[in-house]
Amino acid sequence: MSSFTILCVDDEALGLQIRRAVLEVAGYQVLTAQDGQTALAIFSHNSVHAVLLDYLMPGMDGSQVAAAMRSIKPKIPILLHSACVDLPPEALKLADATLSKGEGPDALIQRLQLLISTVGVAAESSR
Repeated sequence: MSSFTILCVDDEALGLQIRRAVLEVAGYQVLTAQDGQTALAIFSHNSVHAVLLDYLMPGMDGSQVAAAMRSIKPKIPILLHSACVDLPPEALKLADATLSKGEGPDALIQRLQLLISTVGVAAESSR
């Protein structure tokens, strides 16, 4: 899995560090951003296989970041990661999958593997 790079976006530094560690232990290379603008810059200038995107962030929320990412690289899978119970329909339409922050590291890894193996393969072949 070391050939797969995940962009992890979350405004909470501790949560971002924990998810980075979990993903690195699982064999992923991880890029991180604590806000939407930084995430978009990293996304635009790096090869990324999937995005783990928080929904509730100051400035740009997850919907706004996902919409911008879709306009830059529309086929890269986005996993919307949130503590929100009811995400707005527009956010759900922009994401390939969702994951509650309470589901834990095993669910996170499984969901990312599934996204990369299904959506991500299509993205790679369309480049």
